[in-house]
Amino acid sequence: MTRLWSAGRLTYLALTLTALLSIFPIYWMFVVASRTSDAMGQVPPPVTPGGNLGANIARLFENTDAYFLTGLINSAIVAGTVTVSVVFFSTLAGFAFAKLRFRGRNALLLVIVATMMVPTQLGVIPLYMLMTKLNWNDRLPAVIVPALVTGFGVFMMRQYAGQAVSTELIEAARMDGCNTARIYWNVVLPALRPAAAVLGLLTFMTTWNDFLWPYAVLNDPENPTVQLSLRALSDGYYQDMSQVFTGTAIATLPLLLVFIVFGRQIIGGIMEGAVKA
Repeated sequence: MTRLWSAGRLTYLALTLTALLSIFPIYWMFVVASRTSDAMGQVPPPVTPGGNLGANIARLFENTDAYFLTGLINSAIVAGTVTVSVVFFSTLAGFAFAKLRFRGRNALLLVIVATMMVPTQLGVIPLYMLMTKLNWNDRLPAVIVPALVTGFGVFMMRQYAGQAVSTELIEAARMDGCNTARIYWNVVLPALRPAAAVLGLLTFMTTWNDFLWPYAVLNDPENPTVQLSLRALSDGYYQDMSQVFTGTAIATLPLLLVFIVFGRQIIGGIMEGAVKA
């Protein structure tokens, strides 16, 4: 049994190669970001960082076509607001569907799950018409409001709350005089924290990298998200690839930072769910 569960040399070799193949594209992105555009055409391609990173960053933020700093700020506002909202409403609804008894609970949950089957592209036109009615075009609420809660988040929290939250603990809290809101805040939410961290990371990454809906509803070039700024960098007859890679590298840093900060809770939540399964 000890030999069965121990990792051999081939296992370590395969894991090392997988890690290198996964990290190398990100590393090479930073290499090109620190060089001139000529690095893209060099044979063999450079694999060590250059000395032009500071100059490329300065040119990037001075580019009046991309409004990259505005894109970063807008994406931070949108992704942060959507992440907090999705985590809050999903944990609240997940607790309600898993532990509260009310009429039509299963039918309502079925409707929420059914929304996950509708492709995002089918909702672009009706959503755009609604944003026009509300006069929200070219404004950040048009990007934020449609994503404030997701069917996936509600379903995920419902499944996790059914196992992680003890019914006896909720009943004991009610006997101590706690109302439903206090039970959610003091009993349920701490138990859902690992799954909420995973949901928050997935939501932040999805919102930060979203391109289709911001591209449809934000037509003002001076008010973009970071993905629209990256698109503006790659437009035109001449593409300055050093700026494109520099912008991509800077746009990737918030995602890496979020994963580093919340990585322990995220991995803990995944492992806890695996053990319970």
